[in-house]
Amino acid sequence: MTTAVLIVRARLTLLDLAGFGRRQCRSDWARTGLCGSVACEQAGPAVVVVASWSPLWQRLIAGIAAMRSSPRWVPKSWVSAVTSLHYDPIREFAAFTIGWNLMLEYIIGTASVARGLSGYIDALIDYRMANALRSVMEIRVSFMSQYPDFLSFLVVLTIAALLAYGVKESTMLNNIFTGVNLMVIAVVLISVGTKANYANWNIKPEDIPSEIDGGAGGFLPYGVAGVMAGAAKCFYGYVGFDCIATTGEEARNPSRNIPLAIIFSLIIIFLSYFGVATVLTMALPYYLQDPKAPFPNLFDWLGWHEIKWIVSIGAIFSLCTNSLGAMFPLPRVLYAMSSDGIMFKKLRAVNSKTKTPILATIISGAISGTMALLFDLPQLIDMMSIGTLLAYTIVAVSVLVLRYSDNTNFSTETPIQDKTVIVKQLFNLNIAKTPNTISTRIVKISLLVYAFVIVAISAILMHAQDYLSADYPLVLTILTILAMSILVLVLVIACQPTESSKITFRVPLVPFIPMLSMFVNVYLMFQLGAATWIGFSIWLLIGFLIYFTYGIRHSTLGSGSQTLSESQLENPFAMIGVEKV
Repeated sequence: MTTAVLIVRARLTLLDLAGFGRRQCRSDWARTGLCGSVACEQAGPAVVVVASWSPLWQRLIAGIAAMRSSPRWVPKSWVSAVTSLHYDPIREFAAFTIGWNLMLEYIIGTASVARGLSGYIDALIDYRMANALRSVMEIRVSFMSQYPDFLSFLVVLTIAALLAYGVKESTMLNNIFTGVNLMVIAVVLISVGTKANYANWNIKPEDIPSEIDGGAGGFLPYGVAGVMAGAAKCFYGYVGFDCIATTGEEARNPSRNIPLAIIFSLIIIFLSYFGVATVLTMALPYYLQDPKAPFPNLFDWLGWHEIKWIVSIGAIFSLCTNSLGAMFPLPRVLYAMSSDGIMFKKLRAVNSKTKTPILATIISGAISGTMALLFDLPQLIDMMSIGTLLAYTIVAVSVLVLRYSDNTNFSTETPIQDKTVIVKQLFNLNIAKTPNTISTRIVKISLLVYAFVIVAISAILMHAQDYLSADYPLVLTILTILAMSILVLVLVIACQPTESSKITFRVPLVPFIPMLSMFVNVYLMFQLGAATWIGFSIWLLIGFLIYFTYGIRHSTLGSGSQTLSESQLENPFAMIGVEKV
């Protein structure tokens, strides 16, 4: 094998980057299925708030954190996320964990879109495919699909074959599908908007059919608990925008355009989400929504059978587009991690004719296809949400650690003898201007305590919400103490000196934005079910086994076989190596 250097030209404008982020997120039709499911089962008409404002606020927080790391957390090297020129196994492990969770995001993203595509096609034939497979191959496992979805499996394999054949061909199809999707979604929002009825947002309990579990009616039929559970699921609709951060070398003026593109793409997705959720719940009562294919169901209720077919075909094109976008980054992540040695090095092999990582693409397709075959859409969404939430939590922690770290004195740290120095440093009474050994340790310990506190608060809010009243003063007292602890910890960290290195973008309002992001992420993770946590734990266990049995011994930084200069850390695309087969 020989090695070739991949040369990337800066040609992407702000509009290109915003469009890229928009395409990489779940499609409008994937979001319609999610809106129908959450409206019917968890949030009711409040899905308008749940599916738009709550995830948008959280994604803006995570997006700002992603901007800080965009020049460094991109291929070639996940390990290049560190700002030190020294090998740090702790940071390498954190980088591996983020990469491993992003793999889960893209794997399940591909599987979930394929499953949604299958659901739309099946809805057009009155669910005959699902009924036939369920009758002959029923799966009686609670955390799996009721039947193997072979159509989803075939869709994923087809997408993998397209990507393996060459990026140029798949991009052409992507552009065609995107154009069809934009026209159809505009027609749907306008036409269905004419049937909007505000009364569907204020349905009285006595108007709900007795055979339907429609909650208490009104705008919040399932209460605040349903809204919070729905918010954790609706996080799915915003997954993918962070791919903008991987375009640092291809973008023109990345220090300006990447942060703006992240914000613009989130706003565009928000408008789409808000429009879909509004017309769905205003045109049809929430308890009559179809969790799998809400728009075909809505058109049946309205008697628009011809439009149902036209729109469903448009939805299928859109989901095909999103399938391509969902799988596209996955081989790239595998290539980046294998180039660092923390994943199997054969995964970085690139075919000399198609210029694509064949083996990484095949493995990506096989894993994603298996997930689509065996798991239903709600289960896939929950799994992807928890992995993405954890990844962004680690990013927020990384922003704090890097901002308050003494990166110039790792080898000169000395034991601290005078305890009064530590006490004074808690609130920086000595007015230190740059991070030192003591301030760095204070920040790390404070973050560890903060993590335990927000986990405790999230657990109480999740499992003891019925006791949050004056009748249970002990619970309120514990929550008050924990809340005061957060204020103290934020104050302690905010008082510490920060590093002043010149980088392209710095997260504003540190430590407040990253710490708020951590809290919201952890709280949303607690809204997900036990089966989701078990599946996610198994995924992490597999990843950690790979890292500790292979990655830690073959890491290019850990073995000293790769020396990074400061310019390489700032510009990791400049050192991408591609192996030809």
